[in-house]
Amino acid sequence: MTGALKVLVVDDEQFARTRIKQLLEDCNDKLAVSCIGEAGTAEEAQALLTKQRMDVVLLDINMPGMGGVELAKWIKQLPESPNIIFTTAHDEFALQAFDLAATDYILKPVRLERLLEALGRVKPTKKPSPVLDQDAFISVTERGRIILVPIGDVLYLKAELKYITIVTKEKEYLLEGALTQLEQDYSAHFVRIHRNCLVHTDQLSGFERSTVADEEPHWLAVLKCGVKLPVSRRQWQQLRGVIK
Repeated sequence: MTGALKVLVVDDEQFARTRIKQLLEDCNDKLAVSCIGEAGTAEEAQALLTKQRMDVVLLDINMPGMGGVELAKWIKQLPESPNIIFTTAHDEFALQAFDLAATDYILKPVRLERLLEALGRVKPTKKPSPVLDQDAFISVTERGRIILVPIGDVLYLKAELKYITIVTKEKEYLLEGALTQLEQDYSAHFVRIHRNCLVHTDQLSGFERSTVADEEPHWLAVLKCGVKLPVSRRQWQQLRGVIK
């Protein structure tokens, strides 16, 4: 592995985080290690992991709210998930931890020699790029947790007031923000059909004329799932070339 290991320390106790950070500094005599960040809750850790690539997460298990095991399951879903080393005062979670393919499981109080041994087992990530591919997911905060909605699952995005509804086949998610920003961020995946709607191009099967009586004719975007969405006159000329 080249370069210093990038480490995130996750523990709800400030003293424990400080202790581990001191040990990480001591590790540098034998192994290049850099503490990139620390988090007191699983939610704080999620926010950091969606912005910064880490090689290792030193993770406590018993924490208020989302616990370490649940957070580890979330971490394993990331495109380039970092190595997980559990640090805990309890040994009853060891089997469950290794079922999650944890790199190691250290009992507190953490000792320098034991931490060095665990860090020596860390495997390199695939490439030094951001852990979250912005073209792979849309990040949504729901009930204090960050959910990664796969782009491939999204049917369309619809703006209403200051919120955007992310519509998938299984569920809808609310996201605060501007539709124009999502259009820029995910331009390779979505096409605008209306001032308040973006459709995933892979979900678009074609267009058809509306057949509603006593209504001025207009075009509809037809999705592969059967959903039909109105197309504005302004967007129609640009959309004609999307589906051949």
